[in-house]
Amino acid sequence: MQDLVESKKRCARVAALLKSLAHPQRLFLLCRLADGEMTVGDLRAACDASQPLISQHLTRMRREGLVLARREGNHVHYRIADPRLAGLIRTMEKTFNE
Repeated sequence: MQDLVESKKRCARVAALLKSLAHPQRLFLLCRLADGEMTVGDLRAACDASQPLISQHLTRMRREGLVLARREGNHVHYRIADPRLAGLIRTMEKTFNE
């Protein structure tokens, strides 16, 4: 019975992660961050989106625990919080890069 409870909890966590990944802009940002740490300016140049839009998505992903941020002077650097997520993103890129 305990295995069933743990399995359901794990499925709920994965479903929440997949829900976050389901947004094209967030997925694109995570694809860029899978290559390493970037600032909002770096991400803006990489994805041709507005700074407010990128910041909004990063704030949500930070709140959901997908990305971490560190301040260096006037810049905030973002990176993927869990190396397993970075690996998942790279695997998806390889799988769907057709």
